[in-house]
Amino acid sequence: MYDGTPRPLSFPPARSRSRRRALRGAAAVLTLSAVLLTGCSGTAAESSATKGPEAAESSAEGFPVTVDNCGTRTTYDKAPSRVVTIHQHPAELMLALGLKDRMVGTAFPDSSVLPRLRKDFEAIPELAKKEPSFENVLEADPDFVYGGYGSAFAENEGRSRKAFADTGIDTYLNREYCGKKQVSMQDTYDEIRTIGTIFGVRDRADRLVADLQGRISRTTQAVKGAPAVPVFVYDSGDKAPFTAGGKSLGTEIIRLAGGRNVFADLDEVFGDASWEQVVDRRPEVIAIYDYAGAGSVEQKKKFLLSQPALADVPAVRNKRFVVLPLTATLVGVRPPYAVEDLARGLHPERFR
Repeated sequence: MYDGTPRPLSFPPARSRSRRRALRGAAAVLTLSAVLLTGCSGTAAESSATKGPEAAESSAEGFPVTVDNCGTRTTYDKAPSRVVTIHQHPAELMLALGLKDRMVGTAFPDSSVLPRLRKDFEAIPELAKKEPSFENVLEADPDFVYGGYGSAFAENEGRSRKAFADTGIDTYLNREYCGKKQVSMQDTYDEIRTIGTIFGVRDRADRLVADLQGRISRTTQAVKGAPAVPVFVYDSGDKAPFTAGGKSLGTEIIRLAGGRNVFADLDEVFGDASWEQVVDRRPEVIAIYDYAGAGSVEQKKKFLLSQPALADVPAVRNKRFVVLPLTATLVGVRPPYAVEDLARGLHPERFR
């Protein structure tokens, strides 16, 4: 899994699992101390959560709130007003909640931005193509830094959460990198509601969650009764394929899309498999994860199609590939979109 460090385009041997686990961030139990609204107040579309008039919603009510995040406990007396996001999926979540006016900087975009958010995303200053230095973040004068991958707060690069706290800046790390053993769609809804609580826009968060749940419901209804298609997730790797395991959000995305992850028995979020296993499990579709620094989609397809050992794998023989931006498979606003995109690739006859 992508951890914030670009991989060379030559598909080097896969990194060790222990190294990847270390990069996922320190293990901690994530809880939300504030009381969150769990009901859905309607079926408003996500676009309604990003319209200008919503920006006038009062953020004074509901404070103070206390949030425990990856072992860091923070009490907010008011909503943050100057936010820097490190990595793309936190930025998209903020924008989907209509919080563009609170954002003073983004960093490390790694795939195409969700179209409906692209204009707002491009209007926010980009601090760095990769993770910004601690000094670069301070220059933006934020009161809140929201990190997507564990590398956002890399201690060895001077960006530890303590370093930010020592300067009076609050931080929040995406819950997927809090050492979670299992990542699910529920995490995406909880993440949205937690951020909505921190920023005093709980109603907006509930509407967004309701819209995303509705999107998934429409997709699952479309593929209901269809045979589950065997799917192999190809993230990267040449000596061994790095793939999504049974504890990943990717496995749930595949299931909701009317498929079956052929490596659902891999007892990890992400891990190494073998090409022999890919051959034996005969996937009918390969879901290629697309992100910066891991080789282009065309390079990945060319690699898979050029391997004699894979020639009889149904997905390779029939050239059935579905491309998913990595950000669409991470805890944020995009996994429901990934469910729909994948479902269209697995069961195209259901969407004609």
